[in-house]
Amino acid sequence: MQALNLMAIQNPRIKATMIDGALFQDEIREREIMAVPTVFLNGTRFGQGRMSLEEILAKIDTGAVKREAEKLAAKKPFDVLIVGGGPAGAAAAVYAARKGIRTGIASERFGGQVLDTLGIENFVSIKETEGPKFAMALEEHVRHYDVDIMNLQRAKKLVPAPGLIEVQLESGATLKARSVIVTTGARWRNINVPGEYEYRNKGVAYCPHCDGPLFKGKRVAVIGGGNSGVEAAIDLAGIVGHVTLIEFDTKLRADAVLQRKLASLPNVTTLLNAQTTEITGNGQRVNGLVYRDRASGETSRVDLEGVFVQIGLVPNTEWLKGTVELSRHGEIIVDAKGQTSIPGVFAAGDATTVPFKQIIIAAGDGAKAALGAFDHLMRS
Repeated sequence: MQALNLMAIQNPRIKATMIDGALFQDEIREREIMAVPTVFLNGTRFGQGRMSLEEILAKIDTGAVKREAEKLAAKKPFDVLIVGGGPAGAAAAVYAARKGIRTGIASERFGGQVLDTLGIENFVSIKETEGPKFAMALEEHVRHYDVDIMNLQRAKKLVPAPGLIEVQLESGATLKARSVIVTTGARWRNINVPGEYEYRNKGVAYCPHCDGPLFKGKRVAVIGGGNSGVEAAIDLAGIVGHVTLIEFDTKLRADAVLQRKLASLPNVTTLLNAQTTEITGNGQRVNGLVYRDRASGETSRVDLEGVFVQIGLVPNTEWLKGTVELSRHGEIIVDAKGQTSIPGVFAAGDATTVPFKQIIIAAGDGAKAALGAFDHLMRS
């Protein structure tokens, strides 16, 4: 909304209209919107999900990707190239730039998963903030230093080579550096059952803070009994008509204080030892969920309009398979300095084996990896 409003303010030929889905339910039904933000250009669906001004312009200008790739390919080698723009990547960029070495950071979207976080109340020194605001502060801090920020760039392959390491991008460009720090983070884990992919953004959602208001007064399910799942159920219970929380294990794994809060809510039903086997729909949107009782083997169905998947994270490391050593969970194996199995390649944050995936831990990891990379450069 901010990007489109800015475009409308700057250009009188552009008109932007914002619709609050929670207040204008008729508009939501008519346009068949099941996830926000959804953008229409001249009445035709243009995009869905968070988009920056850069992303909007790149989508309109079809030749932008090729031109940008040519510009990136012509760049001189970096001393430190950071791949990923979340808290770990931002911290690494600040620490590397302060050493006076040539630093670059390439990311799909600056802020990473923080952009999809509503409230942040446990980052020491900041009593309370919101994810998008925090992400903006990260980028502003990095831009204070001499860092080459390359947004809208997705890494495709890491090519270790004597002297210089190459990072190939989906755009076709190749960046070179004397050391690389991987901070690509993680994404929501899928349950991989029939109907999940078919009805994504048509009732299947992963961000209760973003899409919860669209299900006002309706029936929804939350899959996952950890902190994320129980927090989502509590949050949604104040908006929707009824919440069914489905947990695979025989007990919830969330903190006791969250479980007590959940138990006090009259419009929440908890199903334990239950395995989701299918998400059903009418071809246009979700209309139910099928689960199996793991004790009896009996199959049951729940009629509902929305399913929120909250079963953890998957590291964004597929592009590294066959190069750096990964754990059985796909996490990058790092030592105490953030060094990977390849000399000169470091990693930090949620993509690594470091335990406890937290913003403050990722930021500390990023700083450590940058210092590790600098030490490597001095010694080599």
